[in-house]
Amino acid sequence: MTIEKLNILCSNTLISHLGIEFTELGDGFIRARMPVDERTKQPMGLLHGGATLALAETVGSAGSFAMVDPKKYNVVGMEVNGNHIGNTKARYVEATGTIIHKGKKTHVWDIRIEDEHCNPVSVCRVTNMIIEKREGE
Repeated sequence: MTIEKLNILCSNTLISHLGIEFTELGDGFIRARMPVDERTKQPMGLLHGGATLALAETVGSAGSFAMVDPKKYNVVGMEVNGNHIGNTKARYVEATGTIIHKGKKTHVWDIRIEDEHCNPVSVCRVTNMIIEKREGE
């Protein structure tokens, strides 16, 4: 899996609507950024917590998807949680996902979200289930 393929796969989805773009993919980590603009702000002009969680889940899910054979397995989210520890009026935020558990049926990701000035915004955890596809899926 490549960054280019992940970005193409996510076109015309919530992910592209929020402006989320994958920027880096490596062994056990993935990085993406999201603009802080009219699509992702709450009425007071700050980054919306729901948009932040959407970014976290997107990063964790894509990280797992990149680790499995997509012809054999589906990746589905089981849980996403986050602690919003700061906010920002910066132009964008960046999420870095690091896998902390890679089991046969579950993956757990630690997602750190910072603004463009490296100020922490949220710390999140994403748990995915890896499900074997049935014939015809």
